[in-house]
Amino acid sequence: MATLEEKLKNPVWHSLNETHKKFAVEFDGVQFYKPEILTFGAFVDTTKTEKALNEFIKTADTFFLVSENEDPIIDASKVILEKKINGCQMILDTLIDIKITEKIILLTEDYLDEIYKLIWLVMPGFYQKNSFELGHYYGIFKNDKLVSITGQRMQTASFIEVSAVVTHPDFTKRGFAKQLVAHTTKEILKENKLPILHTNKGNPAIFLYEKLGYKITRDMNWWLYHKK
Repeated sequence: MATLEEKLKNPVWHSLNETHKKFAVEFDGVQFYKPEILTFGAFVDTTKTEKALNEFIKTADTFFLVSENEDPIIDASKVILEKKINGCQMILDTLIDIKITEKIILLTEDYLDEIYKLIWLVMPGFYQKNSFELGHYYGIFKNDKLVSITGQRMQTASFIEVSAVVTHPDFTKRGFAKQLVAHTTKEILKENKLPILHTNKGNPAIFLYEKLGYKITRDMNWWLYHKK
């Protein structure tokens, strides 16, 4: 049984071995989410990635491998590295409680289209509509319009990741994201799991997360590949 620390070092891998096992596909010892669910993969042996990526790229035009510090090996004749995103992992250290003034709604499948449109408006590119199946999503509405959300993504028996933190550009600077992250964090704690999140280094949102009690613990990097 892996320790919490081991799981945090390779969160995609352990999510696919535990809570999200039903979403896993494997090629030569490298694991991926089904591409219609989430475009993430993970590995424990870099010597396996070259062959595995050549196979997985037949089913997904673009995808990420996620690692703390190891560089995947690729076959450049078939797979192209588009970019490396230098990210970091944050975990909840001490919950800093804040006042929730907005009505926060647990989102159902009825809101799939609205969730998808809002995320793609703010962060276009890689969110899959079926990512909704990975965990709970929460939202704030104004004038019957979904304007801010948070979701849950990677999960094991030990942790749940806060993700999809987005607010419509017309409704920023009102504390919606802060309240949603705080609410989602509390919901994770109710399950006796550790709240974690990931972001790119230098993201101004890091300051917001720190004000809620999160701290940076390690690098976590995203390698974005596409089919040649």
